[in-house]
Amino acid sequence: MPKIAITGKGGVGKTTLTALLAYVYAQRGQDVIAIDADPAGNLGLAFGLPANLDAALKPIAEMEDLIYERTGAQKGTIGGVFRLNPKVDDIPENFSITHRGVRLLRLGTVRAGGAGCLCPENALLKALVTHLLLRRNQTLILDMEAGVEHLGRGTAGAVDAFIIVVEPGLRSLGTAEQIRHLASEIGIKRFYLVANKTRGPQDEAFVREHAADLPLLGCLPFSLAAMTADQSGRAVFDQAPELVEAAAQIADRLAA
Repeated sequence: MPKIAITGKGGVGKTTLTALLAYVYAQRGQDVIAIDADPAGNLGLAFGLPANLDAALKPIAEMEDLIYERTGAQKGTIGGVFRLNPKVDDIPENFSITHRGVRLLRLGTVRAGGAGCLCPENALLKALVTHLLLRRNQTLILDMEAGVEHLGRGTAGAVDAFIIVVEPGLRSLGTAEQIRHLASEIGIKRFYLVANKTRGPQDEAFVREHAADLPLLGCLPFSLAAMTADQSGRAVFDQAPELVEAAAQIADRLAA
């Protein structure tokens, strides 16, 4: 099954789509691994994860002992030699929290040297995407930070589908085009759009007109219930059944 990366301009709803798709795949019997790769780290909230569990979901980037064990780097040193392809297959099972049939994993972010730095922390984070082998009934969904500067060519090649979430507006669609251009340069080939907060056929037509070279997988309608879920800390898929239905249609089209 696929590795799906979801990105977009900040605030467009990529975390909402990640949670919805993860829930849909889990309901279909898939073993779902949902990775929070956005430094904002809000995927647990979209799942309605209780505060104590969300606090216990420690970012991988902060697990120094694990990082140095897997990469062979020397603690407390800058530079030096370390493994670029560390063992990662057991990390989702051992360092995630399972909630509603989905294994949630939080990557965190490399605080020093930039997201693109050549360091043990970044090597381990990228290996999770690039070298994590999925079984036949597994699906991996990544809630990415905006843009693709944090991805390398190896990581990009490991992603089966790259979904850019947009709102029906020129600024959001302009950002999507920038993301598509940068992602193309590092080898990503399968691009899709998902339009969020649409108010009807006119918004879908607007997106299709202004992003004609990007296939539109589907639309998530504007939902007051989704806003209420966010305000109350509840799972969006429990409060907005119309979004679950739309996400199921997106999953069907992705598999077609």
